[in-house]
Parts: sequence; C-alpha cells; structure tokens
Amino acid sequence: MNKEQKTATIEALKEKFAESPFFYVADASTLTVEQVNKLRRLFFEKGVEMKVMKNTLIRKALEAAPEDKNYAQLYEALHGPTAVLFSETANLPARLIKEFRGDKEKPAVKAAYIDTAVYIGDEQLDALTKLKSREELIGGLLTLLGSPAANLLGALNSGGGNIMGLLKAIEEKQGEA
Repeated sequence: MNKEQKTATIEALKEKFAESPFFYVADASTLTVEQVNKLRRLFFEKGVEMKVMKNTLIRKALEAAPEDKNYAQLYEALHGPTAVLFSETANLPARLIKEFRGDKEKPAVKAAYIDTAVYIGDEQLDALTKLKSREELIGGLLTLLGSPAANLLGALNSGGGNIMGLLKAIEEKQGEA
C-alpha cells in the first residue's frame, strides 16, 4: 500500500468513525477462511460492516477526531490482527459475535465504542449484548408514557363509563381511607 492509498484509507476511516456512534474492534485471527467468510456473511446480512485494517491506519484515523469523542482509550486495543465492525445498533455486533462463536474463543471483542463510552476486553461481551437498542428504549419509554392514559381509561370504564361513576368511585375510595 503506497502513501496515497494509506492517506485515502485514513480519510475514509475518519469519515466512517465520525458518522458511526457504535463500533467494535475485534480479533478473528484464528478463524479459518471458511469461518471468516461465514462471519462476514452473517454481519452483512444483519447490516454490520466489517473492515479488516492495519492498526496504525485505524489509530491515525482515530487520532484525527476531536478529543471529546474519547477515542484515546481505544488505542490499547489496537494490537495484533484487527477488524472494525460498524453498526447502527449498539448491541448487534456483540450479539452476533456471541451467537457465531458459541463456546469458542474467537472472534473476540478487543474494544467497543458505544456513543462515547468505551468497553475494553472480551469479558465485556455479556454486558454489551445486554445493552438496549434505540428501538427497545423508545418502546419502553412509550409504554411508560402510555401507562397513565391506560390507568385513566381503566378508571373511566370501571365507573360505568361516565363521569358520575368515576366521581362515585373516587368518593368511595376516599371514604375507605
């Protein structure tokens, strides 16, 4: 790879890191070619982009980002064979890695960057799989917001469906207290 190609690769990586709030640094070095192809296919089908890169190129792209991105903690994970996994969902690469490897050791998570939070080491895999996706968080929030309305509707229906019934139910509750 000549200097121009390296510069172009670093620029492309800088853009990718800038637009990706979630990415993983992984090691798939002991996998066979067939296993790597299966892993790449699985990632592709689920919308996770896998790029195998030299650590120096990854580091230079990360160093070019603003300090508030908190990338410096990732530098210690940049050793040995490295694949970078880009995803729109924070926990998806972790779930796919866990599913793919079963009881094997590889692919291993070297580090994960989740919206300024950095997770270092493969022992973080279980914690990463339990992260809630954006859709799950929104669903939970909507459920919480819908609870008061559901309670009000339940109270209205319990009183015979009219305001007088509701007032009577409230009066009875206050009388009990």
